[in-house]
Amino acid sequence: MLKSISYIFHPVFMPLLGVLFYFTKSPRFIPQAVIETKLVSLTILTVVLPLLSILLLKMLGKVNSINLPQAKERILPLIIFSIILLIVIKRIITPYDFIELYYFFVAILASTMSTLMLNILNFKSSIHMMAICGVCMFFIGLSIHFSINILMSLAIIFFIMGAVATSRLSLKAHNYPELLIGCATGVIPQLILIPNWL
Repeated sequence: MLKSISYIFHPVFMPLLGVLFYFTKSPRFIPQAVIETKLVSLTILTVVLPLLSILLLKMLGKVNSINLPQAKERILPLIIFSIILLIVIKRIITPYDFIELYYFFVAILASTMSTLMLNILNFKSSIHMMAICGVCMFFIGLSIHFSINILMSLAIIFFIMGAVATSRLSLKAHNYPELLIGCATGVIPQLILIPNWL
């Protein structure tokens, strides 16, 4: 059960979760065709491509497991994901169309780069916590920005955050400092960039 939580709420799914939440809660009129195009593009870039990259790195012997248990194993996947995020920011989500999502992805890039630096220094912060905490901060920002009541959504995401943290600890994938640093690397960039679109 705890292992399945780590897979269900894997970091690669979190950016897409933020985008889905945005499209369902935004009071602006967004054509359905635009929504579908963005979702398909983002699914390919932020979910399919990173997973295929990790599998390819495993086949090439660059990583030992898709779970990336060692800090040094995470460096190449994080570099690849950073490049993917740059493509998203430059080509898929622009500040002219969706300023909230643009800064959401800029913050994700900052979080990813921070985590990359930590891994280069051989500190394995929790990418799971980075991802889910960053999305939670984005949810809070949207609730303020659109003046909407999302208490139920926040309750669910806080429950998920607890479940993910418990899962990572129980599987001995991380210790408490690694979880806390992961949470901080997810929250702080979102918190810093939120004023740009509030």
